[in-house]
Amino acid sequence: MADPATIHLVIGATGAGKTTYARSFADELGAIRFSIDEWMQALFWMDAPPAPDIAWALARVERARDLIWRTAADAARRGCPAILEIGLTTRADRAAMGERARAAGLSTRLHWLDVPVEERWRRVQARNSATGPAAQLAFAITRAMFDEVETMWEAPTGAELDGAVVSSTGASQGARRQSEI
Repeated sequence: MADPATIHLVIGATGAGKTTYARSFADELGAIRFSIDEWMQALFWMDAPPAPDIAWALARVERARDLIWRTAADAARRGCPAILEIGLTTRADRAAMGERARAAGLSTRLHWLDVPVEERWRRVQARNSATGPAAQLAFAITRAMFDEVETMWEAPTGAELDGAVVSSTGASQGARRQSEI
């Protein structure tokens, strides 16, 4: 049996470049990658109520996260690293994921994309104008939505950053400036 592999948690506020980073890192590492946006797009957004309903969306995010976790943990136990880009926006979410991994005998590593808000909003606007396969979501993120999600985001601090990889430019700006803390 293979030694368990690491589960990499890619985090950052909206527009930080998490999906781009996770794709590149998965290719580099030979890892399996999971993106909550892609799962939600494929499984649920087409059935969303016409008016935005946060409770409806969060219930489905949690179900998708649970299945993603079980699949990623299974892959990691078999020696395949996994990259999770699943919206771990709060310290409590990240702590719970770390505890879940420890309970399963698996290790995690945090990858934080720390990108300034103005750059992130610029990226979101560009993403909003994308069509076809380049479109990441089935809907545009408005400035009001962006600002609301900003109030939910909790940047990692203290012990949470032990062993983390931090990128201060995000993935879509050529050479990443990363440091291990």
